[in-house]
Amino acid sequence: MLRVVIVDDEPLARQGIRQLLAQHDSVQLVGEAGSVAVAAEVIQREKPDAVFLDIEMHGLTGFDLIKAVADPPEVVFVTAHSRYAVDAYDIAASDYLLKPVKAKRLAEAIGKLEKSQQAKANEALANAARETGPPVLRLKARDRIVILRIDSIAALRAEGDYTHVWAENRAPFLTGQPLGKLEAELPQPPFLRLGRSLIINTARLRDISSIRRDVTQIRLDGCAEGFVIGRALAVRLKRALGE
Repeated sequence: MLRVVIVDDEPLARQGIRQLLAQHDSVQLVGEAGSVAVAAEVIQREKPDAVFLDIEMHGLTGFDLIKAVADPPEVVFVTAHSRYAVDAYDIAASDYLLKPVKAKRLAEAIGKLEKSQQAKANEALANAARETGPPVLRLKARDRIVILRIDSIAALRAEGDYTHVWAENRAPFLTGQPLGKLEAELPQPPFLRLGRSLIINTARLRDISSIRRDVTQIRLDGCAEGFVIGRALAVRLKRALGE
């Protein structure tokens, strides 16, 4: 849920933004203010994720509010004036909406805020895992970040510029990171690269079986399918295992 505050000295302008925000179930309005002084109090009290902020208000500006608040939330400026766009860019505002605000533009602004919020949550989760838990690997999968315990990973196989990943208690998925880059982040042992396209976690090796003289199948815990390798790779695997 995206928690937001509206700041504008014009009641009708606040009402307009409020009505547009009400169309989005993922947004919760937690406060409003008609002045910089009141807005600072509301923001300090509610600690919203974002503020929809007018610029010119009773002699002060939205920029004054940003300076007055410690650790300010993300900002979407809502103004009738285009001349402040460069200043907004300088403080890394999330978006800059011109009045009268259209529903489509506000929806786009909300989309940017939600993506930013998710990115921060993913980063916080990754930091917590690095600080308090076992080693993890962060993998980009479409529009999300998958964080896996390294010891839960069974196998990784190159698929062109992508990598197919198998891990315990998770359906196989495709990540946009190449196998070579991921190899550098995996401890060796227990991970072992077999040829150009396959890395396995030897700690999860369940069995090695010969299908034919030159063909061997290996099975791993946490991976439903088996992997077929040739004779040379089978010899390398057995040597790595001390056999």
